Amino acid sequence: MEGYDILNEMKTMDLKGRSLIKDTDFTQALFNELIDNAIKLKKDKALGVMHHELQGKNIALLFDKPSMRTRAAFVCAATELGAHAEFLSDSDIKIGEKDTIEDTAIVLSRYFDGIQYRHSSQQRIETFAQYADVPVWNGMTDDWHPTQMLADFMTIKEHFGHLEGVTLTYLGDGRNNMAHSLMMSGAICGLHIRICAPETLQPDVYVLKQAIASAKQSNGSIEVTTNIDEAVRGADILYTDTWASKGEESAIASRIALLKDFQVNQELMAKTGQRHTMFFHCLPAIHNTETEFGQMIYEKFGLTALEVTDDVFKSKQCKSFEQTENKLHTLKALMIATIAG
Repeated sequence: MEGYDILNEMKTMDLKGRSLIKDTDFTQALFNELIDNAIKLKKDKALGVMHHELQGKNIALLFDKPSMRTRAAFVCAATELGAHAEFLSDSDIKIGEKDTIEDTAIVLSRYFDGIQYRHSSQQRIETFAQYADVPVWNGMTDDWHPTQMLADFMTIKEHFGHLEGVTLTYLGDGRNNMAHSLMMSGAICGLHIRICAPETLQPDVYVLKQAIASAKQSNGSIEVTTNIDEAVRGADILYTDTWASKGEESAIASRIALLKDFQVNQELMAKTGQRHTMFFHCLPAIHNTETEFGQMIYEKFGLTALEVTDDVFKSKQCKSFEQTENKLHTLKALMIATIAG
């Protein structure tokens, strides 16, 4: 079934030609409108209504490390909108070996209408976007994960009907990209964000100050604490992220020692005092021993899970796979808003 012209419903947004490099690039109004359009696109897909706003467009997907969810979501989003998506690994483009960042950005801008870039360095992506003549979308850096925020906040809005006033508690490493993005995007959108982390894993002070300032403008709030019971009390959502990834084996023992009390389990879910509390995780999650990494954790430390237990992850309270699906729809909305027409 052919779709209606969704561009007519997106004209209030001033996003054509703009990049999404970090969470502060978008306002509360833009966040909400992108999410609302993503919800429409999701409903349309369920009804068999197709959109082709990106017909004839080419999308570059640059990755400096393997990716499943972000790569698959961008490919499917582009394809369903009529565009062609081309994957380019770090070994394909080799920025800095023969071509400079500037030269590469200019060259790829001549071929592609939009560029997704995932790289560990935030500075690398910001420099690349500075020289690109087309929109650049940050697929994740060590500092920020803005496209994940669109998917997460869409999931929140689907369940609560709004973003403002929702209380989200993040437990774990407060220094990582997810903690920073949740603080910043949450502050912009009027959520009450609590970061619960050990003293040695607290958020970056500069990011925290930015988030607090933004929260004052949106009637949201930011709280950083080491007190787990206080952090989860009354929370609508408990959010966590992986403690350590494959390749970080040397840090696992110290991370477990620091974070073992921050694991999301049924006892912690009950401490919220809310029957409706949901569990969020951007994946991958170490929730059992059915992966090589999970098996290694069990053999070395005797643990059957790290940041979340299997019973929580497989419960109805867990919305991780909804978050994953919603990345598809929010990326559609983002690409239509920034490069369609």
